[in-house]
Amino acid sequence: MNIGFDGKRAANNLTGLGNYSRSLILQLSSFFHQNQYFVYSPKVKDNKQISAFLKPGNIHLKLPEKSGFSFLWRSFGITKQLQKDQISIYHGLSNEIPFGLKNSPVKSIVTIHDLIFLRLPDTYKLIDRIIYNFKSKYACQHADRILAISEQTKKDIVEFYHTDPARIDVIYQTCDDSFKRQLDQEVKDKIRARYNLPPQYILSVGTIEPRKNLMLIIEALSAVPSDIRLVVVGKKTAYADDVAAAIKSFNLQQRVLFLQDIPFADLPGIYQLASLFVYPSFYEGFGIPIIEALYSSVPVIAATGSCLEEAGGPYSLYVNPNNALELSQAINHVIHNPAQARLMIAKGSAFVQRFNTEILARQLMDCYLNMHPKS
Repeated sequence: MNIGFDGKRAANNLTGLGNYSRSLILQLSSFFHQNQYFVYSPKVKDNKQISAFLKPGNIHLKLPEKSGFSFLWRSFGITKQLQKDQISIYHGLSNEIPFGLKNSPVKSIVTIHDLIFLRLPDTYKLIDRIIYNFKSKYACQHADRILAISEQTKKDIVEFYHTDPARIDVIYQTCDDSFKRQLDQEVKDKIRARYNLPPQYILSVGTIEPRKNLMLIIEALSAVPSDIRLVVVGKKTAYADDVAAAIKSFNLQQRVLFLQDIPFADLPGIYQLASLFVYPSFYEGFGIPIIEALYSSVPVIAATGSCLEEAGGPYSLYVNPNNALELSQAINHVIHNPAQARLMIAKGSAFVQRFNTEILARQLMDCYLNMHPKS
C-alpha cells in the first residue's frame, strides 16, 4: 500500500505531536517495510532529528508544488496530490483531515488525541477552542475510521460528538525507545553531575501550566521529608509565576530545581535517577510521561479523573488532583516503604510491556487492513 500522513508536525515539531507522528511512521516503516509511506507537509524544518526521520527509503516527504498556498493545500488542495500518488489510506495524525477527502477514493483515518478543549474549556483561548472543535468534529464526522489514544478519549468522542463507538478504535501510544534501555551507572553519574541532581528526588515532567497541576506537588512537598527534593522538567508559562510564589510561601526555594531546554538524550537518565515520578494532571488524552517513567523503572503516582489509570496500570498510585494531603501521604508511603517501591517498579515494568512498539504498530496496521474500500 501507499499510505499518506498529515506530516506538518512530523516534519516541523520537535516535541509532543511531532514525536508522536514521527514515532508512528517510523514504527510502520520498520515493521511493515513493504509499504510506501508519504509524509505531506507545507514545509520542513532543517533539523538533524527530522532529517534522520526522513532517511528510510520507504518514507517520502511531499511538499506543495506551489509556494504561498501551504495552508490551503494542506486543508483543501492535498486531495488531488493524494490521488496522483495513488494513496490507499490517508491518516490525519492530529485531530483533522483535509476537507472534501470523503468524496475521493482515498480512505481516511484520524487520530483524536483528546478533546480537552471541550472538557476543560477555560484552559484554552476562545479562538483556539472554536478552531479545534471545528476541525475535530469535522474529522469525526467524515473520516472512515477514528483512532482514539485511550478509552477515555473514545468516551469523550462519543459524548461530545455523538459518534458511533463502532467507528472508533483505541490504540495506545508508546514512548521513545531511549526510555526502554537502562543506562550505565557511569552515564547516569555524569547526568547527575551535569544538572546537579540531588540524591533523592521526585520528578515532574510537563509544561508548567494550570492543567498539569504542578501546584499540587508544591503543596504536598511541604509535608514530605526535607531531604526529598523536587525536579521539574518543562517549559514555563505564566502559571510558573504562581508556582514560584507558592514555593516561596512554603519556604521551599532550596528544595525545587527547574530544568529547561535540556537535550532530549539526557531525559531518560533524569528519569532513571528519580526516586518517584508524580503526574497529578487534571486531564490528559493518555499520559506518555507515565509510560516513560514505568519504562525507566520508577514508581508512579498520578491523578484520578481522566485516563491516567490506563497509562499507569493497577500498581501505580492515584490521588485526587485537588487534594494535596492525599498526595503527600502517597509520596510518604512510597518513600518510607522500599518494599512498596520495589513492588510498584516490578509490576509497572511488566504492565508497560503492552505499550511496546511492535505491538502497537501491528494493531495500527490491522486497523488499516480492516478498513473497507469505499463503494
